Amino acid sequence: MVMGSNVTLTALSEDVGSVIVSLGWVSPTGEGDADVSVLLLDTNGKVRSDADFYFYNNPVAADGSVQLLGKTPTEDGNEDRISFDLTAVPPDVERIVVAASRYGEARFGELENLQVRLADAAGESLLRFSVGDAGSVSAIIFGELYRRGEDWKFRAVGQGYDSGLAGLATDFGVDIDDDPEEDGEVLDGTAVEAAPSEAGTGEPVDMPLGSAPEPTPSGSLDAVPAPRRSVDEAGPPKPAAARPRTAKKRVSPPSTPPKSLAENDSWRPARLFPVSALKSDRDREMRATSVLLSVMAQVPRFGRRLTAAFGAPSGRMETFTEVSLPHGDTPRRPDGVIRIERAGKLWTALVETKTNGNALKDDQVQAYMDIAARRGYEAVITVSNDVALEGSPLVDVKIDRRRKHKVALWHLSWAEVAHQAQLLIRHEGVGNAARTWLLQELLHYLQHENSGCHGFQNMGSAWVPVRNGISDETLCQGDPRALEVVENWERLIRQVCLRLGGELGQKVLPAQRTRRGTDPGARRAQLADQLCREGRLQAELRVEQAPGLLAISADLRTGKLRTSVEIPAPGQGYPLTWAKRLVRRLAEAPADLHVETLVEGEMGGPRGTLERLRPEPADMLPKGGATRIKGFRLSLFKGMGSTRGNTESGFIRSVDDAVHRFYTTVVVHLDRPAPRRATPKEPAEA
Repeated sequence: MVMGSNVTLTALSEDVGSVIVSLGWVSPTGEGDADVSVLLLDTNGKVRSDADFYFYNNPVAADGSVQLLGKTPTEDGNEDRISFDLTAVPPDVERIVVAASRYGEARFGELENLQVRLADAAGESLLRFSVGDAGSVSAIIFGELYRRGEDWKFRAVGQGYDSGLAGLATDFGVDIDDDPEEDGEVLDGTAVEAAPSEAGTGEPVDMPLGSAPEPTPSGSLDAVPAPRRSVDEAGPPKPAAARPRTAKKRVSPPSTPPKSLAENDSWRPARLFPVSALKSDRDREMRATSVLLSVMAQVPRFGRRLTAAFGAPSGRMETFTEVSLPHGDTPRRPDGVIRIERAGKLWTALVETKTNGNALKDDQVQAYMDIAARRGYEAVITVSNDVALEGSPLVDVKIDRRRKHKVALWHLSWAEVAHQAQLLIRHEGVGNAARTWLLQELLHYLQHENSGCHGFQNMGSAWVPVRNGISDETLCQGDPRALEVVENWERLIRQVCLRLGGELGQKVLPAQRTRRGTDPGARRAQLADQLCREGRLQAELRVEQAPGLLAISADLRTGKLRTSVEIPAPGQGYPLTWAKRLVRRLAEAPADLHVETLVEGEMGGPRGTLERLRPEPADMLPKGGATRIKGFRLSLFKGMGSTRGNTESGFIRSVDDAVHRFYTTVVVHLDRPAPRRATPKEPAEA
């Protein structure tokens, strides 16, 4: 689409009762990000109330019409997704504005390849609109959904605001409560400057591609964490804030669980979902399916969280197991069925689960896809310990495009299930003590060693030959085993992000530096060749509120794991003051932490362990004082697990432990630097 154009959704697909809108961008540095927001507008082009403003502090509509799904990794960056149930949108809402904003002093001109995509309930992409160079704006309206008679249409807008999220929301009638004296919040004991609030009209800024036409008026894995206090437990509710605030909410750590009444550790607490009787993989699959689906039905917020991304509507959910469905001469029994009712219409998905290292079977999933197509079901959902990657499908399924009814195939990893449960228990709450307890029991079940639902847990059969080939220098570029290791490394990193993000209650995503549109197969082939040449697997994580990207490097030659972060030098002050302050901040960090001073030029700066630098912070400074300091790199090293599995001596466990230790002992003590306003890119000369 081009700026200002519009299209009727039913002209693109018949399955648009629910749609997924994805906003994407690429950060050249891997650190840049933005946040999506949604405004529901009436015939006057204003919100009916402040509750019609959905953003990071208000992500879900009570009626299920809008749900911010959060960010998901893609091959060339990340996408921020929003689920819209258009059948649940109130009739007095005429327009739905889809926007994004950057926090603090960051601007969209620092990002590349801004685009919005819209997909139908089956996951098929229907349209795409790319925004040109955004310049110095801090908020952009990417597009809008609006009514035309009985239909919904989408318009490509691409209009920018220089007054940020607060200015954009104010322009549409939201009464923002961003008092300057209250915008600072404390994170890890450090005062952080919140988003600036510019009162006034929030005048839109003309984008380089021209201004859009005025729119026509017409939502620690080691133990089960303690839950947030629910409404039932917290006593009389405190009055809610009258107006929304764009300053990001402080993430509170979970409260300490009460002391156990058991006489000793041999007393095991009674559990709702026991695992001791599970003897076979079939038993585990049946139990895991039943546990998951029952909790989804009984905890609506959890069930909605998992199904919204699959195009499911918001409504009454019922779940079933071991349902017999006719298929040729032999009936088929999918592990489960999810059925959701909304306004008299049904949405149905068949569920196939696997546990431990068992792989999904092509013929089994193909049969369920055929059954769903014949019976008019909407989706087939597979659940296993594997992690799906773009361009590398887990099953080979043929879809008959001649059929009018489309069936979507979705995958969910057990790590994602645990991640969503952990977020609700530890950080968001479900507003009910009984439902919180159900989620706790689900999480305890998934984390038990006998459940078989531990997530990605095997680097594959190529791991040992590749590791030995690198050690012996006999591994050649183009070896398909190196490509298999690279794909499994990517799966592991995505799982590490889920686990760390669930524990922190913050977004943790793989940082990508590739340009949008890069072929995933070609990118992985380049990484496989790099592995053969250098013998290292590398990745970067972007953790919200962290001072920089968290880098992970696995050196297969030396058997060492390195976790590190680079922090920029402050814009003001003296280098010796910086060094002393950094040492003070790292007072509780491990003594074996390596500190390296980053200086201009190719040569490295001074370096040493924290134990050596604590008495003499001046040793961190270059001799002579003439070299400009760019920042500091902090690193921890540990031995790498050798086996391919998730045992105590396994590679997967060692990576998980290394990232957890580095973040909890080093990164949490660092200041998050105030974002610097970058100079907008100069337009290319004709």
